Amino acid sequence: MDTETPRVAPTTEADWNDETRGILLGLADFNGGRVLNVLSTVARHPKLLKRWTVFGNHVMGASTLSDRERELAILRTGVLAKSRYEWAQHVVIARNAGCTDEEIERVIAGPDAPGWSDDDRTLLRATDELMNDRFISDDTWAALRARLNEQQCLDLVFVVGQYNLVSMACNTLRVQIDDGVELFPAEEFARGRFRAR
Repeated sequence: MDTETPRVAPTTEADWNDETRGILLGLADFNGGRVLNVLSTVARHPKLLKRWTVFGNHVMGASTLSDRERELAILRTGVLAKSRYEWAQHVVIARNAGCTDEEIERVIAGPDAPGWSDDDRTLLRATDELMNDRFISDDTWAALRARLNEQQCLDLVFVVGQYNLVSMACNTLRVQIDDGVELFPAEEFARGRFRAR
């Protein structure tokens, strides 16, 4: 199966109308001036881009979860969704949010891997349950509520939902990893863990 050729090619600046240009260049300010491939691909549907980025901006910029908590949940979602794109992009963001390379690698093994704090283990278990069962069990919910407030729990559900959606889109559309983004850990990519069927 060809995973190196996008099914939907990313747009270029020549394709953008004024509104799309404003959205994409505004978001590029958060990415070192670069328009990410996922955004330039979704820009093939300008109305979808406009509405989706409002929600995405909440998840990335206004969530009540800490940046570290958000990134652990996103990374685990990317693993379970087999999303090369989301994993690779969010390794960079997770590092900036305070996650160590050891923790990032441990996300691949999941919530039962040795070394997690009880809080991190609960967060990852909730992510697994959402991805596998589409439901957080009563025991896991109680453990979450013992440390997170109601809004944080809501944000966790929507973070996982958002990045499951983004992973499905990136996998299906074959969005290519942006230039200069590291494939970490490289051996996991070589083994094909982050490759949709």
